[in-house]
Amino acid sequence: MIQKVFQWLISPLGRVAVLIGFLTVASLAVRGINQTQTADDQPLEFTHIPHVVQAEIQCLYCHTGALRGASAGLPTVNKCWGCHQQMTITTQNPERFAPLVEAIKNGTSLAWVPVAQVPDFVQFNHRPHVAAGLNCEKCHGDVSKMEIYENPQVLNM
Repeated sequence: MIQKVFQWLISPLGRVAVLIGFLTVASLAVRGINQTQTADDQPLEFTHIPHVVQAEIQCLYCHTGALRGASAGLPTVNKCWGCHQQMTITTQNPERFAPLVEAIKNGTSLAWVPVAQVPDFVQFNHRPHVAAGLNCEKCHGDVSKMEIYENPQVLNM
């Protein structure tokens, strides 16, 4: 019985079947890896470019936690709304800013998907790095050129 299987596998039809099986497994593995490396959608289409380049807002204005502790944190919806309620871009693109307006109305925060994460066993604190004068761009890349933020490197010291 086993001998018949081996004879079939070395026949041209058997080789084609093995090749199809191998290609199927390889394509499933590539697809799985690709899906785990694709960033999840954020609750709001956010780009740093108009904030950093056009408005010249410094990183620490929105990410104030970097001055005080481990996590740089994200701005509250109230901080975002403090500027955006006065801007015509918010009224010109109501569908784009709908999640922000909804969060303000409901008194909730936006559920941002983390981008730059370290393993649970890593204890990292931004404060000494900021105090030493390191620029955010040193580790996080030049966000003024990123439409959607992507971590430019493995966070490794």
